[in-house]
Amino acid sequence: MLTSFLTLLSLGCLTGITTVLFGFGGGFITVPVVYGVLTMTARPGADADAMHVAVATSAAVMVVNASAAALAQWRQGRLRREYVWPLAAFIAAGAVAGSFATTLIGGTALSLLFAAYLLVTIADSLFRKGFLSVTQRTRPQPLERRTVTFGGIGIGLVAAGLGVGGSVMTVPLLRRRGLPMAEATAMANPLSVPVAVAATLVYALAPTNAAGPGQLGYVDLTAGAALLLGSLPTIAVARRLTGRVPDRVHSIAYIALLVVVLIVMLAMGL
Repeated sequence: MLTSFLTLLSLGCLTGITTVLFGFGGGFITVPVVYGVLTMTARPGADADAMHVAVATSAAVMVVNASAAALAQWRQGRLRREYVWPLAAFIAAGAVAGSFATTLIGGTALSLLFAAYLLVTIADSLFRKGFLSVTQRTRPQPLERRTVTFGGIGIGLVAAGLGVGGSVMTVPLLRRRGLPMAEATAMANPLSVPVAVAATLVYALAPTNAAGPGQLGYVDLTAGAALLLGSLPTIAVARRLTGRVPDRVHSIAYIALLVVVLIVMLAMGL
């Protein structure tokens, strides 16, 4: 148990860095980490619902991480209201539906969907123009109405369902509207908050026979606390790096991290 706690604590530091630099809120790190810890400790009922617990715990951690990072980005003047609202409202609506849908999907299917989502995102970022480079001459374009409505619902649906926040959909979206990586990732934090809140409420209240000590519904409170103990201090330090990373390096690192997470997921046999 001590080893598991220390593992979660150390990887919580990594989630803090990815929250600030990439707007992840921790989702892509916490899902495979919590899944791995649950399967290794083999708690009663953990194997059957390990992926559901991982997704739920990821959402709960994101509520805190994304809120803390969003506050830091707001204080630094990096948030633009026209890109956050009303997109956040439609994302929240989609998140509720996505969370309910996830409780009805089997753990294996959910794992495969998570890996497929990563693969599609990586390919889209690499092969579709507009993500890897945005010139300083590029003027940011406003979001179209259908993107805000239907796109927002779709982002919430997928993000909450997989416990990954909205960053991996909102960052490429804002990037292709001409925003530099520093601003696109900054906007991903407040846009992940409604996803995380809606998902956490649904998962915490969902009936499950696998809930053990320290769990609220599907949310593993112990694992979440360990991750937050590592992530919150790191967010406070890492926010000073925002804007200092060259734009192209920032975008390449974003994709590279997704590739690493995909490899880890496949290595765990998901």
